Order: sequence, then C-alpha cells, then structure tokens
Amino acid sequence: MINVIVSGYKGRVGQEIAKAIVKDPELQMAGGVDVGDDLAQMIKDTKADVVVDFTHPSVRLENFLTIIEHGARPVVGTTGYNENEIADLQVMCREKNIGAIIAPNFAIGAILMMKFAAQAAKYLDCAEIVELHHEKKEDFPSGTAVKTAQLMLNVRQEFNKDVKDKVVNLEGARGANAGGIHIHSVRLPGFVAHQEVIFGTLGQTLTIRHDSISRESFMPGVIMAVKKVMTINELIYGLENII
Repeated sequence: MINVIVSGYKGRVGQEIAKAIVKDPELQMAGGVDVGDDLAQMIKDTKADVVVDFTHPSVRLENFLTIIEHGARPVVGTTGYNENEIADLQVMCREKNIGAIIAPNFAIGAILMMKFAAQAAKYLDCAEIVELHHEKKEDFPSGTAVKTAQLMLNVRQEFNKDVKDKVVNLEGARGANAGGIHIHSVRLPGFVAHQEVIFGTLGQTLTIRHDSISRESFMPGVIMAVKKVMTINELIYGLENII
C-alpha cells in the first residue's frame, strides 16, 4: 500500500486527486494539506511515501524541497519550473537516491498530442501553439505549451524562418516566442485545459488539438505517476517519459 498526501487538497484538482486515490486499492489517502498547513509535519506524522503537489508556482520549489528532504517522493503538477531548476532538482534527487516526477500535464491525451507534434515537426517547419485555460490559471504560457515547444525544438532547431514579422501594430500580438515557435495564451471562463499545435506548409495545414473538458482527465496519469515514482531513483520531467 502506497501512502499518499495531496498538497493543494482544497483546490479543484486536489479534490479530484483525493477521490482517485481513495478508489484505487493500491493507494491509501494519508492526508491533505493546503495553504497554511505544515507539509513537513504531515509527512512526518503519516510516514507518507508520496506527496502529490498541485499548488501554486510561487511555492513550487519550497514544496519540492520539503518533500524530498523528509524522505517522501514528489509527483508534481504545479507549473512554473524552468530548465535550470529542473536540472538542479535532478541532481538533488540523484544525490538522495529518491524518485520524483514533474509533469506539465497528466492527461494521457495531452501527452499524445505533444508526441504527435514532435513527430510532425520532423516534416513541417512552420508552427504555432495556442493554449486555452480557465480564467483562474495565473501563469502563462502553460507548462504544457512550453514543454510541447521544447519537444518540437529537440527535433528541429529552427521554425518559421520565412514568416515575416516586420510591422508591429500592437505589441504582444504575436505572443511569446520559443525558438521561433509563437505561443498564444487564452484565459477565459468556460475552459478547463486545451491546446492546439498548428502546422502550416505549402497548400495545407495540420492541427493537433487536445481538450480536457473535466479535471478527471488528469487522474489516470496522476495515479500512474504515483505508482511509477515508487520504482525510480531519479527525477523524471514529463509524463511522456513513462508511457
């Protein structure tokens, strides 16, 4: 039995995670913490094996370090990590011989969308990303969009070299730029988590889109990561590396 703490327990995703843990016969809900609670003490009291962290980017590093310093294994959906932070945390996990998983997205369909986008990037060199989320998501662009761009850039180093962006009528209209891939962020009520990668080439376009219409879509990936993290002794970044 794997003892699991949910960090961000009062949030909408946290509540879904708690339900999914209770339903799984291999997992046990050890407790839940949120803003103002003592995560370190909860880990000590419950002897938790895993902490699933879906909180706020502002506490991402603090929570991660608290978890590994007290001997639990992090499964993290909190976004905002940059490449340098990931590299530093990978070193720490190797030194402590402890498993951890950080994933920008836990929906299996979203992982496939990213994989398909990387595959398409081998053949198509003009692409942009549009990500759409609910109005309460504070960071932008999304971790999924950034990760998608990284995977595409691993395949091809230059995108959109023939696209002309010369006359600026309104600053920011072209969105963020990740290695030539423009990323556009939409924040509106009614959305949960959505992304499309649009490729364009001679006489045709290709759109790869994923839609999470409910936060339940993240749960199979979260449960898979909770079980997987018990079998590794390193930090894995991205769910695509375990499916």
